[in-house]
Amino acid sequence: MENQVLPAGNNACELRCREMLISMRKITQAISLHSKDLSRRYGLTGPQLAVLNELSNRKEITVTELARSISASQATVTDMLNRLEKRGLIERQRNNADRRRVTIQLTDECRKILSMAPPPLQETFLEGFANLPEWEQLMILSAFKRVVDLMSAEKIEAAAILSTDPLQS
Repeated sequence: MENQVLPAGNNACELRCREMLISMRKITQAISLHSKDLSRRYGLTGPQLAVLNELSNRKEITVTELARSISASQATVTDMLNRLEKRGLIERQRNNADRRRVTIQLTDECRKILSMAPPPLQETFLEGFANLPEWEQLMILSAFKRVVDLMSAEKIEAAAILSTDPLQS
């Protein structure tokens, strides 16, 4: 059905609506499949991988800075870090100069997992999106914002992480 010119009238609208729903379902399924594969192969959720990748890009970071960088609440990030710490993937250390400041570092075990794990799905998407011409980026952004409005989802809080897993994972 790609590149096919649709007939005018209600039938054309019905076909476009159907194609739109199928496209949205494919996006949802791609995110779900990526999440399941990540969990099965590495024991990580999409949000956990995003957090660990963010940590791997920083020499030192606090929970507040981490939460801000992934657009999530501090409580959500703290919960996720507790789970990752129990698995031995991160360590927290108090700053010697300011005992209130706690930084997070990856363990060697985590670095090993990250060397094998695929990039978070949003990184793959963003790389492709960034290579599009600006006019196309703006057109896609506008269309997605319109879909959000059509689904009455504009008030839903969301982080910039493509995952079907809850962020508390």
